[in-house]
Amino acid sequence: MTVDNEILVDARGLEPPEPMERVMQALSLLRPGQSIRLLLHREPFPLYPLLAERGYHHDTRMEADGSYVIQIRTLGERA
Repeated sequence: MTVDNEILVDARGLEPPEPMERVMQALSLLRPGQSIRLLLHREPFPLYPLLAERGYHHDTRMEADGSYVIQIRTLGERA
């Protein structure tokens, strides 16, 4: 799902490596000024170094239900 400035990747309930694969696909679609909002049922620690290696920044927030929202942007772009 995409909105003008955001690509939503809802990977809650998916088992590895599918969430990572979906994020990598979304990164290839990312345009300047856009971000990815990843919804996940666990914190994706293996994803963080891959994002950094590719020049992306992330902000992670845990929700009240224990799920995570990870906002991914190109380095230098902030919310």
